[in-house]
Amino acid sequence: MILIVLAFHSVLPYLASLPPAAYPFDSEPYLWLAFPIVDSQRWFGFDLFCAWQDVVLMTLMFFLSGLFVPSSLARKGSWKFLSDRLLRIGLPMALAIIFLAPLAYYAAYRTTATDPSPKAYWQHWLALPFWPCGPQWFLGMLLIFNALAAATHGFVRGWGQFLVRLAAFASGNPVRFLVVLVVISALAYVPLVLAFSPFAWVNIGPISFQSSRPLHYLVYFLAGVAVGTCGLDRGLLDRDGVLARRWPAWLSAAFAGFLLWTVPTSVTMADWGNASLFAKLAAGMGFVVACAAGCLCSLAICLRFAHWRLRAFDSLSANAYRMYLIHYVFAVWLQYALLGNDLFAIGKAAIVFGGTLIMSWSIAAAIGGAPPVSRLNATMRGARRA
Repeated sequence: MILIVLAFHSVLPYLASLPPAAYPFDSEPYLWLAFPIVDSQRWFGFDLFCAWQDVVLMTLMFFLSGLFVPSSLARKGSWKFLSDRLLRIGLPMALAIIFLAPLAYYAAYRTTATDPSPKAYWQHWLALPFWPCGPQWFLGMLLIFNALAAATHGFVRGWGQFLVRLAAFASGNPVRFLVVLVVISALAYVPLVLAFSPFAWVNIGPISFQSSRPLHYLVYFLAGVAVGTCGLDRGLLDRDGVLARRWPAWLSAAFAGFLLWTVPTSVTMADWGNASLFAKLAAGMGFVVACAAGCLCSLAICLRFAHWRLRAFDSLSANAYRMYLIHYVFAVWLQYALLGNDLFAIGKAAIVFGGTLIMSWSIAAAIGGAPPVSRLNATMRGARRA
């Protein structure tokens, strides 16, 4: 998943759908937050890749994050669980937002600035009506969802039994699980997308999120929590189960769902406000179907084929979270360094991805070996065993 995140951020400047020039730093809607660098070299294949990841990637990450919540809550209880999440998620997120976000976005500022000096940049940065957080918006929402799970576990009686019944109803039958996801996420997503559009973002201080998606992501986080009550090797996640065995059917379903989303979205994207209600509803329903089918397809393929183990992947697993925290600085500045180079978009994207992977992985491994971080990791491992 982290490799896909790195690839997603590496190819953003090379989308064929981007405007010819970079977005201005001081003007709403501050689209440089999503596209810090805009390059003249483009390839439409990256548009398709990013569109697919926009549908599946973050939704699946929230689902996977929810999988591990039930066992952790059962071991630690609500207060210990929440304090550990504040230490593991909240503290690194705060440090990344305070120090790394300004460093990453300095490259975006320089592409349009008349005065590119650090002093002028800092003045423009402080004049913004919010504090940009970059990719750490995901951690902010995840922390909120974990707090909700901890509060529910502590104060709502019968919460665990309800999750067990829900998981038993849906997890043993992937098609039933798909239908449940589509129905509930449609109720959570469609009203908000009609009210705010699928492209609008909310920025409140250091917190940022797409206004149409918080409840959608919460649905998938809770779905992960429900599936996690059954364990990570049974029910829906049984590698010899129905989902894994029928991965070709789920691949076809994912492709069909993607088409259901892209066709009406291509009609509404240019002017969402003036699009017909039918087109908006079709785009909204296409999104929830594409998310559900895409997530189940990804799970099916991994359950069916990802059984081997490599030493390099062990290292990647150990350092993946730190790579997520720091990679954006390298991606954006490598993209900035390649501006004006006549190399084709695929070549630039490969350089950015390779450089970002090597540098973020190396530094993440070095940070992980530092004594303070090693002691913190040992403390967290001890807490998980407790």
